[in-house]
Amino acid sequence: MNIGKVSDEFFRRNIAGKLGAPAADLVVGPAMGVDAAVIKVGEQYMVVAEDPIFPVPGLPLRDFGWFTVHIGASDVAVLGVKPRYMTYSLLVPPATPEDDLAEIISSISETAAEEGITIVGGHTGYYPAVTVPTIGGVTVWGFGDEVVTPAGAQVGDEVIITKGAAIEAAGLLAQVYGDDMLAAGIDPEIVREAAAMVYEMSVIREALLAVEVGGVHAMHDATEGGVLRGLHEVAVASRVGLRIDAEAIFVPPAAKVTCQHFGIDPLVSISEGTMVMTCSPSVTGEMMRAFDRAGIRAAVVGEVVPEAAGRKLLRDGREEELTVPDRDPFWEVFFRDLLAREGA
Repeated sequence: MNIGKVSDEFFRRNIAGKLGAPAADLVVGPAMGVDAAVIKVGEQYMVVAEDPIFPVPGLPLRDFGWFTVHIGASDVAVLGVKPRYMTYSLLVPPATPEDDLAEIISSISETAAEEGITIVGGHTGYYPAVTVPTIGGVTVWGFGDEVVTPAGAQVGDEVIITKGAAIEAAGLLAQVYGDDMLAAGIDPEIVREAAAMVYEMSVIREALLAVEVGGVHAMHDATEGGVLRGLHEVAVASRVGLRIDAEAIFVPPAAKVTCQHFGIDPLVSISEGTMVMTCSPSVTGEMMRAFDRAGIRAAVVGEVVPEAAGRKLLRDGREEELTVPDRDPFWEVFFRDLLAREGA
């Protein structure tokens, strides 16, 4: 079963060459590992991103609005631009109570207001083909004088990650299968900590903070494929090499326990909310202090090297190629167990 984003190979064969009419003002277009598009508008750059949003079983409808805004807006912020406007399409089953629909709409509006984002349009409707409330697409955009893309890493940069690995994987698995974890004897506090990670699935704060500090050359949100794929995508986009210390990639204790319980590797499991960035060594200290003051855990995990030096991961005292699997292991576990539960 195919779950999640299409493969790199499918993208190259079936999407990359089918992008409609060319445009001279398109600065950054669709590419694997690129979170948003960049269009030159006058003297400024418009950054625009699009995402579908699915509900998490068991979470309150009010949280659905938080995810809708933060997941969409993070893809704009990670290019160094403050998210400013959004539209969304909310699709629900015909039997959805009006109060539920109103709750979702209200939560989206309140979260957008908190982030200074104006909702300028969209679509809302009931459809028989839809089985759960779904955001068919949220589009977020903003304008800036400069942009930071995953393709900007420079040789000599230091590599930083925020929050740690497997943030989204641990959060969603603990939210949906927390009872199963408790039944297996996992400490209830660990389960609660893991479940709370769903509210860390945003990089708006750290992305805008990094731009404020300055000296940042590349930023990327470690979504599908986790931290290692995020690192790999930055290296490929920037045409550089990497030397990464696997032991420096911290995994929050609750995330480590959760991933061990479900048998998935936290370094290659979806981690929306973990930002991968590269910056000049001259600002690394200031950057780390700024993150610390903001209460955002961060770590220097490696350096950018010439492409000819390769992309290397130092693990258990050995040097290996920094590679990522074709599929994120999270999806198979999440949907396999969810479907089994619904079938039961």
